[in-house]
Amino acid sequence: MFHRWRIGFSGRAITNKPLQEKIQNLQCHFTWQFEKQDKLDVAHTMKKVTFQIAHTPYHNRGTFITMKAYLHQLQGAYDEALRSLQEAEAVLKQDHSTNFSGQALVTYGNYAWIYYHLSNYDMVEFYLGKILRICQSLISPQPYSVLIPEVYAQKGWSLLAVGFRNGEEAKECFRMALKGDKCNKEFQAGLAFSLFASWTHSWRTDIWKEARRLMEEVVHHHSKNAEAKVYLARLLQRKDTERAHCLVDDAVQSSLNPEVLRNAAKVYEAQSLSRAISILQQAIVLDPSYHLLHYDLGICYKKQMAKASPEDRKEILEAAIESFKQAVETNSPSVFGRLNLAKMYGEKCSAFEEEIYQNLVDELPNVTKRCQQAIYLYWGDFLLYKKGLKHEALEMYKAGFEISDVQNWEQQQLKDRLQNMATIFQEEYKINTT
Repeated sequence: MFHRWRIGFSGRAITNKPLQEKIQNLQCHFTWQFEKQDKLDVAHTMKKVTFQIAHTPYHNRGTFITMKAYLHQLQGAYDEALRSLQEAEAVLKQDHSTNFSGQALVTYGNYAWIYYHLSNYDMVEFYLGKILRICQSLISPQPYSVLIPEVYAQKGWSLLAVGFRNGEEAKECFRMALKGDKCNKEFQAGLAFSLFASWTHSWRTDIWKEARRLMEEVVHHHSKNAEAKVYLARLLQRKDTERAHCLVDDAVQSSLNPEVLRNAAKVYEAQSLSRAISILQQAIVLDPSYHLLHYDLGICYKKQMAKASPEDRKEILEAAIESFKQAVETNSPSVFGRLNLAKMYGEKCSAFEEEIYQNLVDELPNVTKRCQQAIYLYWGDFLLYKKGLKHEALEMYKAGFEISDVQNWEQQQLKDRLQNMATIFQEEYKINTT
């Protein structure tokens, strides 16, 4: 039975500043600032966390279940959040019977925050008391915070679950965890995964080398780790295609994790779109509700269409449209799914394409920075190539480029468009002045 809330006369939670100051010092999901670089996609993160809980080969299920409670709270589902924390406690006791207190710090912190949001201050005090006693036993200089390897690792796994854009920060978390427990295989795997995540956003050679070395070690020590095999395959796909494909094929045969299969398909995209499509279809059978599987399948059909003969093109176009429709139906806020659906509709009818873009422009304030850039990019291209509105397209490209200085595909494309527009206007100026 859950101890729920006291609500003030306005219907909003009553605040308690002394308690608020204490819980802000806790080490837990509510204080880790997951939105430093971009907005948190709660629904997508929930999906990834659910996959990790079901398929992780490490004793970190408790971390992901605790994070699930945080995500439930963000959705306003307090009963589900509290149930998740009860489940996390049970799992932590089972997986870490000799070190439960250190492992439970983050879970207790989440309890305190959720009960604070529910204005149940007696329960907040109860969990703060638990945290205080653990910190005192670990001789922490702070009454409600202690940075031990277990906490660093839980933060690292949580950052990766939010998105690979957090690879650098996650990497530092696992480095700190390993300082206190250098032989811990889970922490070593976390560092390898973090380096891989960092490489996917930087493409730096030094990070690639370290990520490959550590991922090789993870695969060597844990030969059934399908996730590590796929990441290693992606690191090797340009250097050793044959081995990359062998690693992927082994992972695809042994894994029931749709996210692992989705990443496995990416390895084949460059050499064999038909094989990539086959893997994604296999993953969809496992989880038809996962929108990114349908989205990636649509991307494969889109690439196939670019190389197809005229007689095959129509059939592939219909398959692409159907895949992107499924991506949107399983996750209606999916910006990239809707953008690509618009692009495919545009092959048949520009009116449908324009309508989708206009709806997305209206939603700009509510989406992530990267999604905003993508909307400006696609809308600008439509204005330029379908409407012939050069000045209006230029304004869209400028607006998108100025959103962020983070280097990603959209940012580079917007930069290329601006340079192209500058060339066009310079040539027009020369023509008009001669």
